[in-house]
Amino acid sequence: MKIILIGYRAAGKTTLGKLLSQRLGWPYLDVDRGIEKRSGKTITELFQEKGDTHYRDVESQIVQEMCNEDECVIAFGAGSLMREENQTTAWTDSLIVYLRAPVEELWRRIEADPGSSDTRPNLSQGGIEEVIEMLGKREPVYKACADLILDATLPPEQLADEASAAYTSKLKRDSNP
Repeated sequence: MKIILIGYRAAGKTTLGKLLSQRLGWPYLDVDRGIEKRSGKTITELFQEKGDTHYRDVESQIVQEMCNEDECVIAFGAGSLMREENQTTAWTDSLIVYLRAPVEELWRRIEADPGSSDTRPNLSQGGIEEVIEMLGKREPVYKACADLILDATLPPEQLADEASAAYTSKLKRDSNP
């Protein structure tokens, strides 16, 4: 089994993913970094040069490859679950953890990240309005796919404790049907 982290950009998937990876002694995989490695371009460059459909096709390939791994922590891109095929792939032998944060906190974190605009494309008009719009579309999918929803404003160590406990619990349930 693996742990998959989902949520909007700046929710803390990378921070929690690396912490869980260290604690569990598992590899940490990041769908966005996999896309960049495969394409040789930043997410923004790939999006601008090839368009949404090509980007999402590459993303689905990376999701499939990473989800074929066992005992790893995978950070999905914010939009990775918007394709049903990626939802189906994610549900196979995994614990899906949704890192949920209020719009204002997400926007604060995005603004505080100097590299955000270079690595993450605008998907609509930009700004906090984009966060509101995109989260409105994505959150129902995040909630429907999640085994566990965590408050992303809590300290990463506490989130790692809760995710680890949920993983152990699910592993016990799945091995004792």
